[in-house]
Amino acid sequence: MRLGSADHKNRGTENRAMQNDAGFTIIEVVIAISILAVGLLGVAAMQTSAIQVNSAAGQMTTRMNWAQDKMEELKALPFSDPWLEAAGNPSGVDSAGNTHEQTTSDGYAVRWDIADNTPVPNTKRIVVTVTGKGKTSRLTCMKSDW
Repeated sequence: MRLGSADHKNRGTENRAMQNDAGFTIIEVVIAISILAVGLLGVAAMQTSAIQVNSAAGQMTTRMNWAQDKMEELKALPFSDPWLEAAGNPSGVDSAGNTHEQTTSDGYAVRWDIADNTPVPNTKRIVVTVTGKGKTSRLTCMKSDW
């Protein structure tokens, strides 16, 4: 079978198109890999930062949980309980011989300060401070005798 001149022209165009579309050059591959590497480095840096922030948030949550637990315990006590005497503030001893400091099982220091008649008469200001892992969290509450 003999090819016509139109068929022969079409085959020549197809051969040239196939020759021009042979694949990627090494420069194109290097550029693509470089762009991918920069993107992956950005994601790795973001992941490291996210891990650090998550750790700090977990520690803050632990400190605040200890503070809230102690605050709830103190708020449930009667107004005249020795644990709510200002004399027991850290470095002092209340009428029952207690200091207002504790250490938790995971190494956090919990202390509470009591201020009588602050800001108004017949009230106590309770400030619970939790320290650990190089950070401090505070929680403040008012307790009334009414």
